[in-house]
Amino acid sequence: MNQINYQKELDKTITRLQAEGRVPTLLLHACCAPCSSYVLEYLSRYFDITVLYYNPNISPRAEYDTRAEELKRLISEMEFVHPVKLTVGAYEPEKFYAMAKGMEELPEGGERCFQCYRQRLHYTAQMAKEGGFDYFTTTLSISPLKNAAKLNEIGQELSKECGVEYLLSDFKKKNGYKRSVELSAEHNLYRQNYCGCVFSKQFAQ
Repeated sequence: MNQINYQKELDKTITRLQAEGRVPTLLLHACCAPCSSYVLEYLSRYFDITVLYYNPNISPRAEYDTRAEELKRLISEMEFVHPVKLTVGAYEPEKFYAMAKGMEELPEGGERCFQCYRQRLHYTAQMAKEGGFDYFTTTLSISPLKNAAKLNEIGQELSKECGVEYLLSDFKKKNGYKRSVELSAEHNLYRQNYCGCVFSKQFAQ
């Protein structure tokens, strides 16, 4: 079975949109400012973006708020070809813990993480549907520690379920992760040393 190159799939989509002369709307789920930096620099050339910061996995509350503020600052400082707006979702850690129940001891990067992907992407897909967006996707694939194939698989499933197109992507390609590190330095962004949840924090220590 051939492995799908999701960056090439994104390239095809962008080429088609440019040929059509379209600037579609995109609801972009974001986990933090560093991961968003390159993705916004890249995609704002082709999409009218609303960033959705919704991450019930993040702990503690102070961390959630810090990441939200850094994302807000980054968007205010960067220059974009097309508009970028930000929506900060409610902090709902109880939903994450309910989802993770029974999976607390699983290793980082396994099924608990996949269900966390799904939880956040499902919320994004629902918001994209309600808001009439053309596409939805997430910044998560920029991380070398995130499973891009799984993210795209879940995104495509939710696309069918919710009736909104998922933008296939693997943002770590084309030196995306390297560029995000450079942009983080340029904007002096806070870079956390764990994904967000209490389990990932234990893994990082």
